[in-house]
Amino acid sequence: MYLSIILLIYLFITCFEYWLDYLNLQNLRKYGSVIPAEFEGEIDQDLLSRTQNYNIEKMRFGFVSSAFHTIILVFFLFGGILDLYSSWVVSLNLPFILSGLIFFIILLYAETLISIPFNLYSVFRIENRYGFNTMTSGLWIKDSIKSMLISTVLTGLVICAGLFLIEKSPNLWWFWIWCFFLAFSIFMMYISPYIIEPLFHKFNPLDDEALESGIRELMQKVGIKVSRIFKMDASKRTRHTNAYFTGIGKVKRIVLYDTLMERMNNNELLSVLAHEAGHWKKRHILKFIILTEGVALIVMYVSFRILNMDILNVFFKIEEGAFFSEVVILGFLLTITAFPFSPILKYLSRRNENEADKFSHDIRGDGGSMISALVKLSRDNLSNLYPHPLYAVFHYTHPPVLERIKRIRRFS
Repeated sequence: MYLSIILLIYLFITCFEYWLDYLNLQNLRKYGSVIPAEFEGEIDQDLLSRTQNYNIEKMRFGFVSSAFHTIILVFFLFGGILDLYSSWVVSLNLPFILSGLIFFIILLYAETLISIPFNLYSVFRIENRYGFNTMTSGLWIKDSIKSMLISTVLTGLVICAGLFLIEKSPNLWWFWIWCFFLAFSIFMMYISPYIIEPLFHKFNPLDDEALESGIRELMQKVGIKVSRIFKMDASKRTRHTNAYFTGIGKVKRIVLYDTLMERMNNNELLSVLAHEAGHWKKRHILKFIILTEGVALIVMYVSFRILNMDILNVFFKIEEGAFFSEVVILGFLLTITAFPFSPILKYLSRRNENEADKFSHDIRGDGGSMISALVKLSRDNLSNLYPHPLYAVFHYTHPPVLERIKRIRRFS
């Protein structure tokens, strides 16, 4: 009975997500051929049609990919495959930590292998067709091998550390694991820009002295110390554009995609970076970390209580039940439980983006450059200009671009 109820709830959520996708698709078909006033002179009917086709193709492919993964997940959890897999791991009669490492690493590899055909189609079919992909098959293979090796090492480290804490502190492991995850996350924020990111991209010092001077002057104005400013060779893999900050505290490392620098003037780039600085100045990242870590602490304690009850294997009819299979089931149940909270988190994120836009406008006194930057970002990335409002509520971390532009104009 419990199993049927859980399955029905999961299928309801999945169908609701597909309904949101359908609404978004219909909205794009209805309005996607209309050039908005904010984009007059920046796009023509041909580009708008290309934008519409790109987003429709991505939505259709996303539906197929999601449906396939849903079927695999249902068969794995509800069709007896998890029971067989758990029984096999138990039959190996290995030590607790080694058993857990094998259990979760094989699942990681299985998920990666299942995703490969979809990733290939997305990169070499869809992104290629619309001129975004610049990656060769050889580079894709190299990146995939590197990603798998890094995932294996990091995931293996996390698994072994977590299981060690569970073994050594049966009654308080939920707290120690939470502490470990917090420390590990902060550690990764520090080392990722220096160890992991250079494995995939080349970072060269900015060769535009006027732009670098403008960036340092802007950051000094808002109280951010800039260690280095880099241009990243994103064009080796994609034509999409972006920029980001790394670093914890007041000292930041700024990275600009070379594709972004090719398409924006200095004032537009400074407006984008002022927006990113706004996130730091308004302590959005710190607030997000506090919120997520507070929720994580509660989740870890609730997970501890549920796992101690030893009922999940019974609900899912896992005969050769192990602690690891219960962790998998619990993770699945947590994704279901988290679904109703998704609009709240997305709303908070969109509110932060609006505050960062306001900060960029106020600090530079130049809303026009931010607007033109948003227009170029949307145009060059073939972004959907007409997302359905309900779809945006559940999925958009940034306000839709037309809404952002209208709000920035009101600032002036």
